[in-house]
Amino acid sequence: MSSSTRARLALALIAIVPVFWATNYLIARSAPGVIAPNTLAGLRWTFAGGAFCLLAWREIRAHCRAILADWRHMLVLGTLGMWICGSWVYIAGQSTSATNLALIYALSPVMIVLVSRLWLKEPFSRPQALGVLLSLAGVVHVVIKGQWAQLARVEWVAGDLWVLAATLSWTFFTILLKRWGTPLTDPARLGVISFFGVLVILPFAVSEAATGPLPAFSAQGVALALVAAALPGFAAYLGYAFMLRELGAARVGVTLYLGPPYAAVLAWLVLGEPIRAYHAVGLLLILPGVWLVNRARTQAR
Repeated sequence: MSSSTRARLALALIAIVPVFWATNYLIARSAPGVIAPNTLAGLRWTFAGGAFCLLAWREIRAHCRAILADWRHMLVLGTLGMWICGSWVYIAGQSTSATNLALIYALSPVMIVLVSRLWLKEPFSRPQALGVLLSLAGVVHVVIKGQWAQLARVEWVAGDLWVLAATLSWTFFTILLKRWGTPLTDPARLGVISFFGVLVILPFAVSEAATGPLPAFSAQGVALALVAAALPGFAAYLGYAFMLRELGAARVGVTLYLGPPYAAVLAWLVLGEPIRAYHAVGLLLILPGVWLVNRARTQAR
């Protein structure tokens, strides 16, 4: 695949990958009372990691020595991207509101932009900064349902710390995935990272099964894990890793802002929840913001 074709594919994925992320909102809302957080995350990455490894098993076998030599990086990435960004969000959903969760997660693209600019030295122009601010305003408008006075009435609880930790974790997962080089292709690398992530999650999932009120396995719980593995797992992480390699951390991070309006459409289609005017207003802010971030960089090339 030529460099121009890869770039066009990466730009196309900007509109597609957030659809896969958005399905995790529905999964998180369906999981309480059905499957425990670490069990869900563990099954999700067992299934998704198995798919990655099946896709790239020859490459993984050929690079066994390089993988073993790089196990510390893989363990860190598995901890950040699969355990903290998986289990901890599901744990937070049990005690904090969806509004708080979305508001805190809205900080992630901003932090990715700042860290990538300071650490990776990725160029970032004023039009791109304006794009980030527009997208941030759009996603906050969706989260607070267009009622900006609600920000003063938001109540913060202990569960918000879980979300904040996950937000920070995703920031550094993105930056380190870009910074740490590897001879592996994206499917092979994600397969290995998933393996280490499952190793980290496993003792917590076992503890949940031994002490929690929920059964370790149920048909509905396994079904949720399979969907989580296929869409916000396999498809979303593979697309995200490809975009990250082709476009850079700052440009890819801002695409997370498409998640809330996409989630509203999915909730309308799947759950019958109505789409409101504030969804449209938010999208009208988010789309130009994402366009500015990516157009400014494209013109600079």
